[in-house]
Amino acid sequence: MEFEDKNLLIISNGYPTSTYPLQPFVKGQVDELRKYFNSVYVISPQPLGYRRELRDYSYDNVRVYYPRFFHMPVEFFRKRLGDNFFKAAMRVIKREKLEFDLIHAHFTWPSGYAGSLLKRKFDIPLIITAHGFDVYEVPFRNDYYRKKVLFVLENADHVITVSGSNLRILTEKLGVPKERVSLIPNGFDGDLFRPMPREEVRAKLDLPREREIILTVGNLVPVKGHEYLIRAAERVVKERPNVLFVIVGSGPLRKKLESLVESLNLKGYFHFAGPRPHNEIPLWMNAADVFVLPSLSEGNPTVMFEALGVGLPFIGTTVGGVPEIIISDDYGLLCPPKDPECLAEKILIALDEEWDREKIRKYAEQFMWENISKKILGVYREYVF
Repeated sequence: MEFEDKNLLIISNGYPTSTYPLQPFVKGQVDELRKYFNSVYVISPQPLGYRRELRDYSYDNVRVYYPRFFHMPVEFFRKRLGDNFFKAAMRVIKREKLEFDLIHAHFTWPSGYAGSLLKRKFDIPLIITAHGFDVYEVPFRNDYYRKKVLFVLENADHVITVSGSNLRILTEKLGVPKERVSLIPNGFDGDLFRPMPREEVRAKLDLPREREIILTVGNLVPVKGHEYLIRAAERVVKERPNVLFVIVGSGPLRKKLESLVESLNLKGYFHFAGPRPHNEIPLWMNAADVFVLPSLSEGNPTVMFEALGVGLPFIGTTVGGVPEIIISDDYGLLCPPKDPECLAEKILIALDEEWDREKIRKYAEQFMWENISKKILGVYREYVF
């Protein structure tokens, strides 16, 4: 192990368990980085009463903590999130007597703010990964959040971001010197997300073998754009009556989306599969003919890399880092967000296409965590040794 005598502290807004998919991309990264460290400590503060099933746990040389803090969904408490994250992290550090050589915080707010206070207290290098909303949305809410995010960016020894669009905001609008920013995209687990026989996985999932399956995976929230996929389906089913749209995920919009499906007389064309464990998602992807992510905004969605990893063609929107990855029609097709007509057209084109799934998988391999982690370790080396 390159950092065999070093300990790494991760601060993250979320961290998954087997039942809660909170920022699974952070765990994917940690699972690869842990191979190079003596110990990795993950602290993911959570509000009291929120996801009560979350419990501290350990695996291999990783220890995960979910310290609780009081919170209410009003602006006064939202503004205190950074300080509450710091206090919650400090309780764990003191109680467990944690010692660490490097802090890596995911998201500028609130984890990055907590990481900045920890850096000042312990005089230890701090790396921030700025993912998406914490770059293009949080700093521009008002002066309060802008000052907080600028404090984080000024205190970080280095900033990693996952897309070129994020990088431009960081350097051009938020003033981070270019030499202190690295563009390192998200990745995926290449052992978990790999091609599998379609007939076998459809049988396992009890999906019809004769239908053309269009899959989307994501939380049922407005930013994921499910409404536009449903509206696109109106045209698709007229030309391809054999299609089945499968929506994997849960969230507050489920009833509204189901009502929209019913109002458009599309009930027989949609299957709401609900939330599924992360290790089951490769089955759903391998069962599909096309993957669609109709998001209104994104950082660099992990689910895109996972779909490509199983050799599945990807249809997405020109947001965040998506057009930086889907650089050829050999891997997928893109259209503007909030455009159901274009989405329908691209789905129909994709269903007619003979995709080279082996070529898609080969392209995706550069984004496997084992390759992405080497770039992250390169950043670490600058500040640990």
